[in-house]
Amino acid sequence: MTYPTQPKASHFVNGAYLEDADGTAIDVIYAASGERIAQLHAATPKVIEAAITAARAAQPKWAAMTGTERGRILRRAADIMRERNHELSVLETYDTGKPYQETSVVDATSGADALEYFGGMAATLTGEHIPLGEDWVYTRREPLGVCVGIGAWNYPTQIACWKGAPALACGNAMIFKPSETTPLCALKVAEILHEAGLPAGLYNVIQGMGEVGSALVSDPRVDKVSLTGSVATGRKVYAAAADGMKHVTMELGGKSPLIIFDDADIENAVSGAILGNFYSSGQVCSNGTRVFVHKKIKEAFLSRLKERLEGAVIGDPQDPDTSFGPMVSERQMEIVKGYIAKGQAEGARLVCGGAQLPRDGFYLEPTVFADVVDDMTIAREEIFGPVMAVLDFEDETDVLARANDTPFGLAAGVFTRDLARAHRVAAAFEAGTCYINTYNDAPVEAPFGGVKASGVGRENSKAAIEYYSQIKSVYVRMGDLEAPF
Repeated sequence: MTYPTQPKASHFVNGAYLEDADGTAIDVIYAASGERIAQLHAATPKVIEAAITAARAAQPKWAAMTGTERGRILRRAADIMRERNHELSVLETYDTGKPYQETSVVDATSGADALEYFGGMAATLTGEHIPLGEDWVYTRREPLGVCVGIGAWNYPTQIACWKGAPALACGNAMIFKPSETTPLCALKVAEILHEAGLPAGLYNVIQGMGEVGSALVSDPRVDKVSLTGSVATGRKVYAAAADGMKHVTMELGGKSPLIIFDDADIENAVSGAILGNFYSSGQVCSNGTRVFVHKKIKEAFLSRLKERLEGAVIGDPQDPDTSFGPMVSERQMEIVKGYIAKGQAEGARLVCGGAQLPRDGFYLEPTVFADVVDDMTIAREEIFGPVMAVLDFEDETDVLARANDTPFGLAAGVFTRDLARAHRVAAAFEAGTCYINTYNDAPVEAPFGGVKASGVGRENSKAAIEYYSQIKSVYVRMGDLEAPF
């Protein structure tokens, strides 16, 4: 099999590729074969210093440019990403193991959407005039400075753009550290931004594990941290950022509920459950992995779900016909296998799946458990794999209480033909992102983020601007000024 060519270097700093082989080696493993396809090196203190120094030097001039000028560069980068969608999608598939059928329509495409959206918004980021009789106040929307983005491994291209686009639109510089599991795609994002005309030093990519992220977060020259990752990692990063009073955005994990009422269209509900559990082999933070199905339709739902899952095409992720790929890594596959064993041991009924496939790579069957109760491990903990837990319910009030009985609050969904009920349920959900008769849509125009342990702040939409900029108020007195002495 032909794998992608080796990256030009491990890091992209100050507008150019940079290597320091003294850093810890990072092997990039192709999830579909288990073979090493690239090797990079973690950032040394020298590389970290170079990235921060470059970002600090470049940011003031970038902030001084007009929003129109900044936006033009971001929109040009979006155009380049779309032109190279095939190339970027192939790389994303090698980086993550996700099927090309998925990466070709989601990953680079949604990244380009973010660059275009925030590029178009850059010129509109203005303050306001507040009249106070003879006096007045005006406000200025100003950048934060140097922003650090720490990415997860499930959507490396998208996350690199979701964080970079609003940061750059607001006049900030960005240092992005991708997950060490999927380090390749962010380098291409940096390369494209530079090709589009982004001045050197404004979007830097450095590789590494937790110690590199910790060094970035704790550096006093960093003004903002945006993390996509687990709750455990989020707590550590949040605490470290708080020590320096840094701005933060935390997009963390979830154990989201999906409620299917007895009047729902079963075919659509099954589609929603599949999108909320098996897309990206179940490796999506917002997945609706607790599927509450009304008792009246439970068996019909399970029957149709099993039929649909039997039609999944499991195979080479680069084959356009493949619709279900491997887990991202052997470690993640073993974690999910452990949860499957716990589900069986605690008495859940295995409807389908549950086994590792006898082939190279890290493949697990799409797995569905029924007769799950709320205190089972698979109903309480985030699995981050292709495992659906189906729970029964009869009463709306009761199911809402159960749906909200979780420390998480990233997403939630409801399927019903009763639109009054749909809006009532959505209003009652304790979640940052809710869906009615759909699941896991994430357009750049809509805010995305969670409540409770699932995060702080929002990504995408106009809301993201609030987390990458700050407001300065300027009071103007037009007359004489009195003082007590």
